[in-house]
Amino acid sequence: MSESAPPAGFPVYASGNTDSSRAVIVIQEAFGVNGHIRNVADRFADEGFLAVAPQLFHRDGSPEIPYDDYPSAMTFMANLTKQGITNDLNATTDFLATLGYRAPNIAAVGYCMGGTVAFFAATLGTIGAAASFYGGGVATGRFGLPPLLELAAELKSPWLGLYGDLDQSIPVEQIEALREATDAVAVATEIVRYSDGQHGFHCDARPDAYNETAARDAHARALAFFAEHLSDK
Repeated sequence: MSESAPPAGFPVYASGNTDSSRAVIVIQEAFGVNGHIRNVADRFADEGFLAVAPQLFHRDGSPEIPYDDYPSAMTFMANLTKQGITNDLNATTDFLATLGYRAPNIAAVGYCMGGTVAFFAATLGTIGAAASFYGGGVATGRFGLPPLLELAAELKSPWLGLYGDLDQSIPVEQIEALREATDAVAVATEIVRYSDGQHGFHCDARPDAYNETAARDAHARALAFFAEHLSDK
């Protein structure tokens, strides 16, 4: 469990063993690679992955933003661009390649804004599977990316979406439209909805949003999805 740097020179949090057969890129919320995201990476490491969490806010000094400071989080998130995200994802998979990992061995999992980025990662052909926890930008694009409803046609890797019906920022109608769009692609896709899940239901550092039952089920589903679709060779 340590800070490392991929070839591009920005920091990542790494957890686990480099001799693990599979790796997972853990993609941050809008609040940075904070204690919660590091803990999530550790959980995946405990499940046998080499987990790396790239600092997507590295151009702004890799800040960790308090959960109640939404204005700062929105400011840093607004500075992200499609090109910057693409560069950071490619630098992270290149870093993993130096450790012997190939695309079929690598997953991406993202939370909140990271869920959007994980979906985009599944369009690049550089990972074996992805899971998005309440990733937004479904009907309106973010970071210079098209809406997920349009990006769906570009999916190259299996993708799992995990959403809460009580999420006021991602209406159920959008989730079902995304299900229809992802059902139409050639790779395996799945969307799971939690009737009592709010936005952030997986984040145990946010008691107002955390739903333990949904969080445990969603994490288990992500692990099962990766076990099904990743190679360990």
